[in-house]
Amino acid sequence: MDFLFDIGRTLSVWALPVLLAVTLHEAAHGFVADRLGDDTARRMGRVTLNPLAHVDPLGSVLLPGFLLLVGAPFVFGWAKPVPVAFHRLRSPRRDMVLVALAGPASNIAQAVAAALLMHLTVRLPSPWLEWTGENLANAVIVNVVLAVFNMLPIPPLDGGRVVTGLLPPRAAWRFARLERYGLLILLLLILVVPVAARELGHPFNPLARVLLPAISSVYGLILALTGW
Repeated sequence: MDFLFDIGRTLSVWALPVLLAVTLHEAAHGFVADRLGDDTARRMGRVTLNPLAHVDPLGSVLLPGFLLLVGAPFVFGWAKPVPVAFHRLRSPRRDMVLVALAGPASNIAQAVAAALLMHLTVRLPSPWLEWTGENLANAVIVNVVLAVFNMLPIPPLDGGRVVTGLLPPRAAWRFARLERYGLLILLLLILVVPVAARELGHPFNPLARVLLPAISSVYGLILALTGW
C-alpha cells in the first residue's frame, strides 16, 4: 500500500507539469504556423489547449510513467507533432525557424511563470502548500529539460528545424534528409551508445555530456531571474 501511495503521490506532482509542458509546446508550433500563413494545424484541431488533441500514447503516457516507476531524477515526454506545411508559410525558410523556436520558447515561458508562481505558494493553506509547490518546481524542471532537449540540432527536433532554416538551400536540403533517420539517431545516443560504452568498461553518455550542463545553466538562470 505504501508503494502504491508513493506512486500515486509522485504521479500527482509530475503529471500536470508534463501534460501542460507538451501540450503548450505543440500548440505554440501550431499557433505560430497559423499566424505565418499555414492553417494546417488549425484545420486539424491542433491549435488548442485541449491536451487530448496532443497526447501521444508513448511520449505523453508510457515514457513519463516508466520514468516515474524507475525513480528517474526528472520526468519528461512529448506530444504528437503538430503538422506544418512549410511550403505554405509566407517566408518558408525564415518562418520554419520561427515555428520551430515557438515550442521551446513556450517551455521557457512556462518555466519562468512557474518559478514566479512559486513565490505565491507561501500564501496557500498548509494542506495545499507542499503539493502546489512541488508541481510548480517540477514544472520548472520539465520545461527546461524539454526546451533544451528539443534544441538539439537533430531533425526532426526543433533544433534540427532551426538549422535547416538557417543553412544555404543546398546544404539545408541535404541536412533535412537526415530527418528519416532522426529517431534512430536519438535512440542510438540515448540507449545504445551509453549501454555499449558501459559494457566495454568505459562509461560514456554523449547526450548527458551535452544536455546536463545546458539544462543546469538554463535552470540556474531562470531561478536567478525570478528571485530564487
